[in-house]
Amino acid sequence: MSNTQWESLSVQAVAVVAVVYFLALLAHLIEWAALRKLPNDAPIDARTRTFGRFGFLLTVIGACVHLVGLVGRGMAADPNRVPWGNMYEFVLSGTFMVVLIFLLLRSKFHLQWLAPVVVGFVLVILMVSQLTLYEEVVPLTEALSSPWLVIHVVSAVIATGAFTIGAMLSVLYLVKARSGDRTTGFIGRMPAPEVLDRVAYRVHAFAFPVWTFAVLITGPIWAHYAWSRYWGWDAKEVWAFITWVVYAAYLHARATAGWKGRNAAIVALVGVATLWFNFIGINYFFGGSSQHSYAAPAVVSVSGDSAAVPLSPGTR
Repeated sequence: MSNTQWESLSVQAVAVVAVVYFLALLAHLIEWAALRKLPNDAPIDARTRTFGRFGFLLTVIGACVHLVGLVGRGMAADPNRVPWGNMYEFVLSGTFMVVLIFLLLRSKFHLQWLAPVVVGFVLVILMVSQLTLYEEVVPLTEALSSPWLVIHVVSAVIATGAFTIGAMLSVLYLVKARSGDRTTGFIGRMPAPEVLDRVAYRVHAFAFPVWTFAVLITGPIWAHYAWSRYWGWDAKEVWAFITWVVYAAYLHARATAGWKGRNAAIVALVGVATLWFNFIGINYFFGGSSQHSYAAPAVVSVSGDSAAVPLSPGTR
Protein backbone atom coordinates (compact mmCIF):
# COMPACT_ATOMS: atom_id res chain seq x y z
CA MET A 1 0.00 0.00 0.00
CA SER A 2 1.14 3.55 -0.71
CA ASN A 3 1.52 6.21 1.97
CA THR A 4 -1.64 7.93 0.73
CA GLN A 5 -3.58 4.69 0.99
CA TRP A 6 -2.35 4.11 4.54
CA GLU A 7 -3.40 7.63 5.54
CA SER A 8 -6.78 7.13 3.91
CA LEU A 9 -7.15 3.84 5.79
CA SER A 10 -6.38 5.61 9.06
CA VAL A 11 -8.98 8.31 8.42
CA GLN A 12 -11.58 5.74 7.46
CA ALA A 13 -10.75 3.62 10.51
CA VAL A 14 -11.29 6.59 12.84
CA ALA A 15 -14.64 7.28 11.15
CA VAL A 16 -15.65 3.63 11.64
CA VAL A 17 -14.45 3.78 15.27
CA ALA A 18 -16.75 6.73 15.92
CA VAL A 19 -19.74 4.79 14.59
CA VAL A 20 -18.84 1.62 16.51
CA TYR A 21 -18.25 3.48 19.79
CA PHE A 22 -21.53 5.34 19.31
CA LEU A 23 -23.40 2.05 18.83
CA ALA A 24 -21.64 0.63 21.89
CA LEU A 25 -22.64 3.68 23.92
CA LEU A 26 -26.22 3.35 22.67
CA ALA A 27 -26.35 -0.34 23.65
CA HIS A 28 -25.04 0.42 27.14
CA LEU A 29 -27.48 3.29 27.59
CA ILE A 30 -30.38 1.04 26.60
CA GLU A 31 -29.12 -1.52 29.10
CA TRP A 32 -28.98 1.03 31.91
CA ALA A 33 -32.32 2.52 30.94
CA ALA A 34 -33.87 -0.93 31.38
CA LEU A 35 -32.24 -1.19 34.80
CA ARG A 36 -33.16 2.27 36.05
CA LYS A 37 -36.13 1.14 38.16
CA LEU A 38 -34.71 -2.18 39.34
CA PRO A 39 -33.06 -2.47 42.77
CA ASN A 40 -29.38 -3.35 42.55
CA ASP A 41 -30.03 -6.82 43.92
CA ALA A 42 -32.86 -7.65 41.50
CA PRO A 43 -32.26 -10.25 38.76
CA ILE A 44 -31.55 -8.93 35.26
CA ASP A 45 -33.61 -10.33 32.39
CA ALA A 46 -31.98 -11.93 29.34
CA ARG A 47 -32.87 -9.10 26.95
CA THR A 48 -31.16 -6.50 29.11
CA ARG A 49 -28.08 -8.71 29.48
CA THR A 50 -27.95 -9.05 25.71
CA PHE A 51 -27.66 -5.28 25.28
CA GLY A 52 -24.80 -5.25 27.80
CA ARG A 53 -22.94 -8.03 26.01
CA PHE A 54 -23.54 -6.37 22.65
CA GLY A 55 -22.14 -3.09 23.98
CA PHE A 56 -19.06 -4.88 25.28
CA LEU A 57 -18.54 -6.68 21.95
CA LEU A 58 -18.82 -3.39 20.05
CA THR A 59 -16.32 -1.78 22.41
CA VAL A 60 -13.82 -4.58 21.70
CA ILE A 61 -14.39 -4.24 17.94
CA GLY A 62 -14.00 -0.48 18.24
CA ALA A 63 -10.68 -0.88 20.07
CA CYS A 64 -9.40 -3.16 17.29
CA VAL A 65 -10.39 -0.68 14.57
CA HIS A 66 -8.94 2.13 16.71
CA LEU A 67 -5.62 0.27 16.65
CA VAL A 68 -5.84 -0.01 12.86
CA GLY A 69 -6.23 3.78 12.68
CA LEU A 70 -3.11 4.22 14.82
CA VAL A 71 -1.04 1.79 12.76
CA GLY A 72 -2.23 3.44 9.57
CA ARG A 73 -0.94 6.82 10.76
CA GLY A 74 2.51 5.38 11.34
CA MET A 75 2.61 3.44 8.07
CA ALA A 76 1.50 6.51 6.10
CA ALA A 77 4.74 8.36 6.90
CA ASP A 78 7.87 8.08 4.77
CA PRO A 79 9.81 6.54 6.40
CA ASN A 80 7.37 4.59 8.55
CA ARG A 81 7.28 5.87 12.12
CA VAL A 82 5.48 5.69 15.44
CA PRO A 83 2.15 7.60 15.41
CA TRP A 84 3.16 10.29 17.89
CA GLY A 85 4.25 13.22 15.76
CA ASN A 86 1.56 15.77 16.64
CA MET A 87 -1.33 16.49 18.98
CA TYR A 88 -3.87 14.61 16.88
CA GLU A 89 -1.80 11.45 17.02
CA PHE A 90 -1.19 11.83 20.77
CA VAL A 91 -4.95 12.09 21.38
CA LEU A 92 -5.60 9.12 19.08
CA SER A 93 -3.09 7.09 21.12
CA GLY A 94 -4.32 8.32 24.50
CA THR A 95 -7.98 7.51 23.84
CA PHE A 96 -7.04 4.06 22.58
CA MET A 97 -5.15 3.41 25.81
CA VAL A 98 -8.15 4.52 27.91
CA VAL A 99 -10.33 1.92 26.17
CA LEU A 100 -7.64 -0.77 26.34
CA ILE A 101 -7.02 -0.30 30.07
CA PHE A 102 -10.76 -0.36 30.73
CA LEU A 103 -11.09 -3.66 28.83
CA LEU A 104 -8.14 -5.14 30.71
CA LEU A 105 -9.50 -4.08 34.12
CA ARG A 106 -13.18 -4.73 33.38
CA SER A 107 -13.34 -8.28 34.69
CA LYS A 108 -10.70 -7.98 37.41
CA PHE A 109 -12.40 -5.06 39.16
CA HIS A 110 -15.98 -5.71 37.92
CA LEU A 111 -16.12 -2.44 36.01
CA GLN A 112 -18.90 -3.40 33.56
CA TRP A 113 -21.02 -0.54 34.87
CA LEU A 114 -18.29 1.97 33.87
CA ALA A 115 -18.60 1.14 30.14
CA PRO A 116 -20.95 4.00 29.08
CA VAL A 117 -18.74 6.56 30.86
CA VAL A 118 -15.56 5.31 29.20
CA VAL A 119 -17.05 4.91 25.73
CA GLY A 120 -18.84 8.27 25.91
CA PHE A 121 -15.67 10.08 27.03
CA VAL A 122 -13.51 8.51 24.31
CA LEU A 123 -16.12 9.17 21.62
CA VAL A 124 -16.36 12.87 22.49
CA ILE A 125 -12.58 13.37 22.71
CA LEU A 126 -12.01 11.53 19.42
CA MET A 127 -14.58 13.62 17.56
CA VAL A 128 -13.28 16.90 18.97
CA SER A 129 -9.71 15.96 17.98
CA GLN A 130 -10.86 14.95 14.50
CA LEU A 131 -12.55 18.33 14.01
CA THR A 132 -9.93 20.58 15.59
CA LEU A 133 -6.55 18.80 15.67
CA TYR A 134 -6.32 16.72 12.51
CA GLU A 135 -3.13 17.18 10.47
CA GLU A 136 -1.78 15.36 7.48
CA VAL A 137 0.95 12.79 8.09
CA VAL A 138 4.48 14.24 7.94
CA PRO A 139 7.92 12.80 8.84
CA LEU A 140 9.10 13.09 12.43
CA THR A 141 11.31 15.98 13.42
CA GLU A 142 14.91 15.13 14.25
CA ALA A 143 14.21 15.41 18.00
CA LEU A 144 11.54 12.72 17.71
CA SER A 145 13.66 10.30 15.69
CA SER A 146 14.92 8.29 18.62
CA PRO A 147 14.16 4.87 20.10
CA TRP A 148 13.80 6.63 23.44
CA LEU A 149 10.71 8.36 22.03
CA VAL A 150 8.98 4.99 21.80
CA ILE A 151 9.83 4.06 25.39
CA HIS A 152 9.02 7.53 26.75
CA VAL A 153 5.69 8.01 24.98
CA VAL A 154 4.45 4.45 25.45
CA SER A 155 4.92 4.74 29.22
CA ALA A 156 3.39 8.25 29.28
CA VAL A 157 0.35 7.13 27.27
CA ILE A 158 -0.18 4.06 29.48
CA ALA A 159 -0.05 6.25 32.60
CA THR A 160 -2.39 8.80 31.01
CA GLY A 161 -4.95 6.11 30.21
CA ALA A 162 -4.78 4.68 33.73
CA PHE A 163 -4.95 8.10 35.42
CA THR A 164 -8.00 8.94 33.30
CA ILE A 165 -9.77 5.75 34.38
CA GLY A 166 -8.82 6.56 37.99
CA ALA A 167 -10.30 10.04 37.60
CA MET A 168 -13.58 8.59 36.30
CA LEU A 169 -13.75 6.33 39.36
CA SER A 170 -13.00 9.30 41.64
CA VAL A 171 -15.79 11.39 40.07
CA LEU A 172 -18.25 8.54 40.39
CA TYR A 173 -17.16 8.00 44.00
CA LEU A 174 -18.16 11.61 44.77
CA VAL A 175 -21.49 11.12 42.98
CA LYS A 176 -22.19 7.83 44.75
CA ALA A 177 -21.23 9.23 48.16
CA ARG A 178 -23.67 12.13 47.73
CA SER A 179 -26.52 9.90 46.55
CA GLY A 180 -27.10 8.39 49.98
CA ASP A 181 -28.82 5.01 50.02
CA ARG A 182 -30.21 5.13 46.50
CA THR A 183 -30.67 1.59 45.18
CA THR A 184 -32.05 2.10 41.66
CA GLY A 185 -30.71 3.38 38.36
CA PHE A 186 -27.10 3.74 37.27
CA ILE A 187 -25.97 5.17 40.61
CA GLY A 188 -27.70 2.43 42.56
CA ARG A 189 -25.92 -0.28 40.60
CA MET A 190 -22.48 1.21 41.08
CA PRO A 191 -20.37 -0.46 43.79
CA ALA A 192 -20.40 0.97 47.31
CA PRO A 193 -18.40 4.20 47.79
CA GLU A 194 -15.64 2.42 49.70
CA VAL A 195 -15.24 -0.04 46.81
CA LEU A 196 -15.00 2.79 44.28
CA ASP A 197 -12.46 4.54 46.48
CA ARG A 198 -10.36 1.39 46.80
CA VAL A 199 -10.38 0.60 43.07
CA ALA A 200 -9.50 4.21 42.21
CA TYR A 201 -6.54 3.97 44.58
CA ARG A 202 -5.32 0.74 43.00
CA VAL A 203 -5.53 2.21 39.49
CA HIS A 204 -3.60 5.31 40.58
CA ALA A 205 -1.04 3.15 42.39
CA PHE A 206 -0.41 1.31 39.11
CA ALA A 207 -0.24 4.47 36.99
CA PHE A 208 2.11 6.46 39.23
CA PRO A 209 5.30 4.37 38.83
CA VAL A 210 4.66 4.21 35.08
CA TRP A 211 4.38 8.02 34.99
CA THR A 212 7.53 8.27 37.11
CA PHE A 213 9.36 6.08 34.61
CA ALA A 214 8.13 8.27 31.74
CA VAL A 215 8.79 11.68 33.34
CA LEU A 216 11.88 11.19 35.50
CA ILE A 217 13.76 8.45 33.66
CA THR A 218 13.02 8.01 29.95
CA GLY A 219 12.06 11.67 29.44
CA PRO A 220 15.41 13.08 30.60
CA ILE A 221 17.32 10.40 28.66
CA TRP A 222 15.43 11.31 25.49
CA ALA A 223 15.98 15.03 26.20
CA HIS A 224 19.71 14.41 26.49
CA TYR A 225 19.68 12.53 23.18
CA ALA A 226 17.62 15.24 21.42
CA TRP A 227 18.90 18.48 22.99
CA SER A 228 22.09 17.50 24.87
CA ARG A 229 20.60 18.22 28.29
CA TYR A 230 18.60 16.13 30.73
CA TRP A 231 16.27 18.82 32.05
CA GLY A 232 15.65 22.32 30.74
CA TRP A 233 12.56 23.55 32.63
CA ASP A 234 10.60 23.53 29.41
CA ALA A 235 6.87 24.23 29.97
CA LYS A 236 5.87 20.66 29.22
CA GLU A 237 8.60 19.28 31.47
CA VAL A 238 7.51 21.56 34.32
CA TRP A 239 3.85 20.54 34.05
CA ALA A 240 4.77 16.86 33.79
CA PHE A 241 6.67 17.31 37.06
CA ILE A 242 3.72 19.17 38.63
CA THR A 243 1.50 16.23 37.70
CA TRP A 244 4.03 13.88 39.30
CA VAL A 245 4.05 15.95 42.51
CA VAL A 246 0.23 15.99 42.76
CA TYR A 247 -0.07 12.23 42.33
CA ALA A 248 2.86 11.64 44.69
CA ALA A 249 0.99 13.74 47.28
CA TYR A 250 -2.17 11.70 46.63
CA LEU A 251 -0.45 8.36 47.23
CA HIS A 252 1.61 9.67 50.15
CA ALA A 253 -1.47 11.08 51.88
CA ARG A 254 -3.34 7.82 51.51
CA ALA A 255 -0.41 5.78 52.79
CA THR A 256 0.62 7.96 55.75
CA ALA A 257 -2.24 10.26 56.71
CA GLY A 258 -5.00 7.78 56.00
CA TRP A 259 -6.71 10.06 53.47
CA LYS A 260 -9.61 8.28 51.86
CA GLY A 261 -12.86 9.19 50.26
CA ARG A 262 -13.71 12.76 49.35
CA ASN A 263 -10.33 14.41 50.05
CA ALA A 264 -8.43 11.76 48.12
CA ALA A 265 -10.86 11.98 45.20
CA ILE A 266 -10.44 15.76 44.98
CA VAL A 267 -6.64 15.48 44.91
CA ALA A 268 -6.90 12.81 42.20
CA LEU A 269 -9.07 15.14 40.09
CA VAL A 270 -6.55 17.96 40.52
CA GLY A 271 -3.93 15.52 39.27
CA VAL A 272 -5.86 14.55 36.15
CA ALA A 273 -6.54 18.24 35.42
CA THR A 274 -2.80 18.96 35.42
CA LEU A 275 -2.24 15.81 33.35
CA TRP A 276 -4.61 16.75 30.55
CA PHE A 277 -3.51 20.38 30.63
CA ASN A 278 0.04 19.14 30.09
CA PHE A 279 -1.18 16.74 27.41
CA ILE A 280 -3.03 19.36 25.34
CA GLY A 281 -3.17 22.80 26.97
CA ILE A 282 0.59 23.38 27.08
CA ASN A 283 0.75 23.01 23.31
CA TYR A 284 -1.79 25.81 22.86
CA PHE A 285 -0.56 28.26 25.47
CA PHE A 286 3.21 27.64 25.39
CA GLY A 287 3.73 25.80 22.10
CA GLY A 288 5.67 28.55 20.39
CA SER A 289 8.27 28.81 23.16
CA SER A 290 8.38 25.12 24.09
CA GLN A 291 10.90 22.67 22.73
CA HIS A 292 7.91 20.36 22.45
CA SER A 293 6.38 22.74 19.90
CA TYR A 294 6.38 19.98 17.27
CA ALA A 295 3.23 18.82 19.05
CA ALA A 296 1.57 22.24 18.98
CA PRO A 297 -0.81 23.62 16.35
CA ALA A 298 1.06 24.72 13.25
CA VAL A 299 2.26 28.33 13.06
CA VAL A 300 3.22 30.53 10.16
CA SER A 301 5.06 33.85 10.10
CA VAL A 302 3.10 36.74 8.63
CA SER A 303 5.01 38.68 6.01
CA GLY A 304 6.24 41.92 7.45
CA ASP A 305 5.42 40.87 10.98
CA SER A 306 7.68 38.90 13.26
CA ALA A 307 4.75 37.42 15.17
CA ALA A 308 3.77 33.85 14.58
CA VAL A 309 0.07 33.36 13.85
CA PRO A 310 -1.53 29.99 14.62
CA LEU A 311 -3.03 28.26 11.63
CA SER A 312 -6.45 26.75 11.93
CA PRO A 313 -6.45 22.98 12.30
CA GLY A 314 -5.78 21.26 9.02
CA THR A 315 -4.31 24.41 7.40
CA ARG A 316 -0.90 23.89 5.84
